[in-house]
Amino acid sequence: MSTLFILNDPPYGTELVYNGLRLAGNILRQDPGHQLSVFLMGDAASAAKAGQSTPNGYYNVNKMLGNVLRGGGQVLVCGTCMDARGLTQDDLIPGALRSTLDELTQLTLAADKLLTF
Repeated sequence: MSTLFILNDPPYGTELVYNGLRLAGNILRQDPGHQLSVFLMGDAASAAKAGQSTPNGYYNVNKMLGNVLRGGGQVLVCGTCMDARGLTQDDLIPGALRSTLDELTQLTLAADKLLTF
């Protein structure tokens, strides 16, 4: 079984990215070995920017993306969206990878489930 999450919203200000990552992490905890990909596009691309510091008691999407990676999932970031936001591969958290629309298309075609947030 494979699941593809496409996240579009900014990492903070709405709770869409937060809730998508909560579900992704929970899937990996309850179904070890599940093939799961998170594709960040639009304003969600900035969710993978390393070095985010949030107030105590507030969620941190860097840590949540790290949980996905440690759980065996992959985190991909739209390259065009990165360019528009001045992000490079070196700006991303370890394990997150710059990606393309072609790769997103292939993941979409192969996915058993597709969820967007």
